[in-house]
Order: sequence, then structure tokens, then C-alpha cells
Amino acid sequence: MLWSGLFRSRMRRSWALRQCISEARFPGKRWLVAGLGNHGMPGTRHSVGMAVLGQIARRLGVAESWARDPRCDADLALAPLGDAQLVLLRPRRLMNVNGRSVAQAAELFGLTAEEIYLVHDELDKPLGKLALKLGGSARGHNGVRSCISCLNSNAMPRLRVGIGRPTNPSMVAAHVLGYFSPEEQELLSPLLDQATDLLLDHIRVRSQEPPSRL
Repeated sequence: MLWSGLFRSRMRRSWALRQCISEARFPGKRWLVAGLGNHGMPGTRHSVGMAVLGQIARRLGVAESWARDPRCDADLALAPLGDAQLVLLRPRRLMNVNGRSVAQAAELFGLTAEEIYLVHDELDKPLGKLALKLGGSARGHNGVRSCISCLNSNAMPRLRVGIGRPTNPSMVAAHVLGYFSPEEQELLSPLLDQATDLLLDHIRVRSQEPPSRL
């Protein structure tokens, strides 16, 4: 019975991957949304971008649709957003090399840097604060730096999710790799909702814009 259950689970994941492949020629507007973080370390401040992706997936009704795609070493879920489609991506790599997964997925789905949203933690904003940045430098964030390097572009819009900076500079590494405190957890749930609203509203507006002419 155990082997049968594992087989059915693998078949469902295989079917989900085939769906990703079969919809690679989606006729409408498509956006890639990547939640940056450390694979295997959910719940840490550095992986808050992945937590936002989980909330987006729940909001769009695809929380049970995540499937591992070995072609980009990431978990993917496809979600409708009006006439557009979102490719939700959670890299199965460490933060410093997240860009490999993002670039491979961009190539797989034929997307440009401007069509890729990066969601990541931001030390220079307190927990509870959000900002949408339209391209630019990595500002010291290694995951963003990896994406810029692998995509050979800094044009990706980024949703920056504040996690606060410790007063002692020597505590930064422990801070970003640590888990949210009970007090921070109370702020986290509404923050994930606000981040989802901000990102989806921005994508909806851009999806209605006419295609640019060369």
C-alpha cells in the first residue's frame, strides 16, 4: 500500500510537470514571479520571499499545484491572473545561486528580464514595510546579485520585504538565517497579504498595457 501511494504521488507530480510543458506556449501575457531564499530553510527571514510566493499560490488557488521541475531545479506552479498567467517559482538552491534557477526558467518560458519579478528580504526596511523597486543594483543582496549575473540584466522588478537590520553588524548573518520571533510572527501574516496585494495589483496594471513597439 505504501509503494502504491508513493507511485500515485509521483504520477501526480509528473502530470503537473507535463502541464507546465504543455502550456509553454500560453497565448496571453506571462510573468515569472520568483521567491528568493534558501531551499530547505523555510520560515527564516532570508526565505521570506518564498513565504510570499506561498501566499500568492494560496490566493490564486494553486497551493496544491507545486511541482518540481528538474530543468530549472525549482518548484513551479502556474496560476491564472485575469487574461495573464503567472509562473510561480521557488528555487531549490541556496540563495547565492538562486539566479541559475530563475535564468533557466526564463529561458524555458521565453521571458525577458522585464517580465520577471523577484521577491526577497530587505535588511534596510523594518518588518512590516514593503517596497516595489523597478530594476537597478542588487544593493548588497546576494540572491538578487545572482539573478542579475545569470540573466545579464538588472531590469527585473523587485518586491522588497522588510526584515529589519540588527544594531550589531556582526549579527547580520545570524539575523537573516534566523527564524521570526513570536512578536514578528504576528506582523508576518498581514505582511504576506499586503505583499500579495501589492504585487498582483502591479502585475494586473502592467498586463493591461499595450505591447511596446520597437
